[in-house]
Amino acid sequence: MSLEIKVPTVGESISEVTLSQWIKQDGDYVEMDETIAELESDKATFELPAEKAGVLRTVAREGDTLEIGAVVATIEAGEAPAAANGTKDTEPEKVADTPQATGQPAAPAPEIGGTTTYASGTASPAAAKILREKGIDPTSVNGTGKDGRITKEDAENASVPQTKPAVVTTGVSGTRDERREKMSSLRKTIAKRLVTVKSETAMLTTFNEVNMKPIMDLRAKYKETFKEKHGVGLGFMSFFTKAVCTALKEWPAVNARIENDEIVYSNFVDISIAVSAPKGLVVPIVRNAESLSLHEIEKRVVELATKARENKLTIEEMTGGTFTITNGGVFGSMMSTPIINSPQSAILGMHNIIERPVAENGQVVIRPMMYIAMSYDHRIIDGRESVSFLVRVKQLLEDPARLLLEV
Repeated sequence: MSLEIKVPTVGESISEVTLSQWIKQDGDYVEMDETIAELESDKATFELPAEKAGVLRTVAREGDTLEIGAVVATIEAGEAPAAANGTKDTEPEKVADTPQATGQPAAPAPEIGGTTTYASGTASPAAAKILREKGIDPTSVNGTGKDGRITKEDAENASVPQTKPAVVTTGVSGTRDERREKMSSLRKTIAKRLVTVKSETAMLTTFNEVNMKPIMDLRAKYKETFKEKHGVGLGFMSFFTKAVCTALKEWPAVNARIENDEIVYSNFVDISIAVSAPKGLVVPIVRNAESLSLHEIEKRVVELATKARENKLTIEEMTGGTFTITNGGVFGSMMSTPIINSPQSAILGMHNIIERPVAENGQVVIRPMMYIAMSYDHRIIDGRESVSFLVRVKQLLEDPARLLLEV
């Protein structure tokens, strides 16, 4: 008796998934709880385990979109196969259905320079020559001669099939191959959400720059002690997260969102951290970031980033969030306008650190500078609030002691 393996319920808001990969193949013997496939929703990737031991019989194919509860495969009762020991050599060789095996006389082989036999009949030598010169496949010609024989007249009347002209590019060398790949559920959802945000919000971006020398000096002084005590490195993300949490307390509209005709204000800060995963951008969440210390934030960020790279994030770890931080600087971005992570109302973009000449106390000095950008929904956040918020973040980063003293 076989057991049906169905698409499990993976989240309240998820109605369908995509079968991204078969880990086990049709006919394989699988153990109970062994992973047989990977399912991909618009938010995350899930492993599909075998519910009993037996022989796997696949029903769905890779790339299929399946509704929750749809049958993916069946598992039939069976035992683990023994190692093959010359099985192919001991099996009797199958006899092909040749004319000799069936007792029928063999068809004569075509003579060199004589007629040529094709699926649609026989072409005379003259007809075969004409078809070769025209570049016409004889199987595409209907013969009017006896028994479907292709005559010389048939070959002369046959038209050359129309082919799409090749695109000729002059002055270009090398290969010009193209590859088509079906969009994953995650990529389609990302594309849809980004277009929706651009069309349904009044999105603006404000910019500023931060002198990163104070933070870099602080990290250089305490990074070894910090790592020895807490077991995690001291990065920039924890400083930015703490600065954002402090600024959000002073400008609560930046931490709010619109639901229908209401503005929802949150008295907590759930920071979504944008992470580039193998299958696309994901935004796992650091919950109640306002109550975490620097090392607690760093540990949580490392944990979430590791899960993202291994495609092990759960729906709960990516659902919600009141504010997003994205760091394009790790890829070398100098400046960008990040897109709001709906239904949130704002997002902060970090960029790379470049040493530039700046004026300090009437002197030109070289400082490690970073451009920061905040995109916000103008429907809920006014210009005064957005600019003041970003200035406050700048103040806190350029004077890290403010983060500890909350001044």
